[in-house]
Amino acid sequence: MGLFSKLGFGSKAEEVPQIVQGESPALEGAELAVAYFSSRDGGDFHDFLRVGPQRLLFGLLDVAGKRETSEPVLQAAQACFRSAGEQIFAAAELNESEAMIELARRLNLEIMRAAGGVHSCPAFAGCYNEELGTVCYVNAGHTPGLLRDDAGVVELHATGLPLGLFSLAPTDARIVGLGANGSLAVVSRGVVEAESKDAEFGLEGVKGVMKAGPASAQDLSRRILQQVQDFMHGAPKHNDVTALTLARGN
Repeated sequence: MGLFSKLGFGSKAEEVPQIVQGESPALEGAELAVAYFSSRDGGDFHDFLRVGPQRLLFGLLDVAGKRETSEPVLQAAQACFRSAGEQIFAAAELNESEAMIELARRLNLEIMRAAGGVHSCPAFAGCYNEELGTVCYVNAGHTPGLLRDDAGVVELHATGLPLGLFSLAPTDARIVGLGANGSLAVVSRGVVEAESKDAEFGLEGVKGVMKAGPASAQDLSRRILQQVQDFMHGAPKHNDVTALTLARGN
């Protein structure tokens, strides 16, 4: 899939936004999926790429501003995500935490370079290790990720400030395990900020979908967006609305 099709440039929003199921990569014993509403005019973009025999890098970023004005920053961020990801994770043996921190550092500098200064970009990026069933992640001021297992759902809070604000902004990386039938969901701000009668869908709305039990990543990402639509009594148009999910089988 080309850069522009993934970012969503060159297409007008449909009159009635529809849920679109994105491309899914091949994984051993797990599934990664993304779904979004077709009315995309904000600065969200998702991407994933295989960076080793047992590692898959994925990310959901929210570049500040409308898509038409933030296009140069979006393109630069995604190009950096891919080129730096392939380079940093090329070694057969590496420290995943250090690699994720270095990826965040390069993305931060590239966003500032492309923007010509400060340009906020909350981001959640992770590396899934198929052999270990773990996710090493950085959360740069993004909506918390949600991790579900048999004990419940926990939030994966920010490990640093949004990218694009300070050239030397520190960040941290953390590692979580994805057990049998476990799942991880990362959603855009448009999901949690969906409103109906002065109430927000919020992270609790996403947790409610995840607590319903194990599901494939494709089913989970679509169900999250369907619940947003049901909550709003119509398709959302307020912002980019995206759900990226990772689910592990038995």
